[in-house]
Parts: sequence; structure tokens; C-alpha cells
Amino acid sequence: MSASFEHIAVTRGMVATIEVRRGPNNFVDTDMVGEIADALEEFDRVPEVRAIVLCAEGKHFCAGADFASRGPDGISTAPKRGRHLYKEAQRLWRTGKPIVAAVHGAAIGAGIGLAVMADFRVTCPEARFAANFTRLGFHPGFGLTATLPRLIGMQKASWLMYSGRRITGEEALAIGLADYCVPLDQVRAKATEIATEIAQSAPLAIVATRETLRRGLADAVAAATEREYEEQDWLRKTEDFREGIKSTAERRLPAFTAR
Repeated sequence: MSASFEHIAVTRGMVATIEVRRGPNNFVDTDMVGEIADALEEFDRVPEVRAIVLCAEGKHFCAGADFASRGPDGISTAPKRGRHLYKEAQRLWRTGKPIVAAVHGAAIGAGIGLAVMADFRVTCPEARFAANFTRLGFHPGFGLTATLPRLIGMQKASWLMYSGRRITGEEALAIGLADYCVPLDQVRAKATEIATEIAQSAPLAIVATRETLRRGLADAVAAATEREYEEQDWLRKTEDFREGIKSTAERRLPAFTAR
């Protein structure tokens, strides 16, 4: 590929690979998401690439945002950062080729948002999925208010977002959040197998079919992220948000006060 990357590694072929390399936790940030979008957009211009595996090095697929590095009590020192992140994230849904995510370890917060962006997800029993924003006193983000209900239904999505509950890879499979659950050491190989099967179909027909099936999704994500950012902007100034970050760091239940 013509682009060079700091936070990801790419391979090109009939089945291309994007590997996030910010281990062990692969925390999401604007630069990393922008590089994934750059790679996907370039793959769209390469006829050789027919399907893509999105994976990660280290202990976790993506453990969400690193609130601990965002200034006092986890509050971002760059108030516009969320909007910039979501502008980069919106690009992910505007690319054309099918993506299979290989999800091991944690897919938390924005990490589950990144996993849901893919067309299919392969995981393992040890994986943990959580839309834990409300446990932090925060509003869900990364387009999840649009994408998660579309994938697993409004009731299940609402439960995950309201409760912030962590679920295993097996539970994710049961509710339709994951498509396959295999042993940990087989996750990436299974994702590659699925991507290869997709890549054996006619490439122009696959892109056209995907565009029809996902029509309107990118616009829905754009609208959702704008709304999510507005809610996150005021919630990050609350005492509950400070308490959510503090209690998570201290591994205890939060004592929220609705202030």
C-alpha cells in the first residue's frame, strides 16, 4: 500500500488484513481510527482486495478509550476530540468492501463499536463485550445507538447500553452480536476462512449487494454520532462522570448522585 501507518499494520491480497498494533489494550483514538479508515479507503481502490480481516495484536481487540490519559479525573483536555474521533469513525461506514472482525479479549466501549462496524464477527469464549458507557456516567458513542439495535434488536441493545453489562463470546454468539465462537487460538484463522469464502464470490456483485444491504447506514451513523457527541459533551462535566471513571479505576461499584 502507498500509505505508511503508525498504529496499524496492513497486508494486501484477495483477503487483506488490518491489524491494530497498540497492544496490549489497543485503546481507540482519533489517529488509530483515521488510519483504519485510510486503509479501508485505499483497499476500495485496489481491485485485488475483495474482503478484509480486521484484527488486533496484544491482549485485547480494543479496550475502548483510555480515559485515564485524558487529564484530571479522566476528563478530556481537548473538548473537541470526541467530535474529531467521530468524524474519523464515520468514514469507516462509507467504505465498500466486506470486513470480518477477529475479536479476542475485550471489545469495550468504542471497541465494541469498532467490532460492530464490521460485517461479521468471529470471537472466542474468553472474549468480553461491553457497551459500558453508562457505568462511566457517560452516553454511548461510536455510532452504537444506530448500529447495535440494527444488529441485535432494540431490546437487547437497550439492555446492554443501559446496564453496561459485560458478556462473554458465547453470550455474544447467542444474541447475534457474534457470528462464530471458536477457541482463542483459532479466531483469526476462522475470520480469514470466512473472508476467503466471501472473496470467492464475484467482487463487483459483492460490493453492490453490500451497498444495498447497508444503504442508509453510514448516514444513520453520522447522525447518531453527532447526537452522541452532544450528550457526551455535557455529561463529561458531571460529578457522575468523575465518579464513574474513579470507581472503574478503583474496581468498585460507582456511587452515582445524578449530579
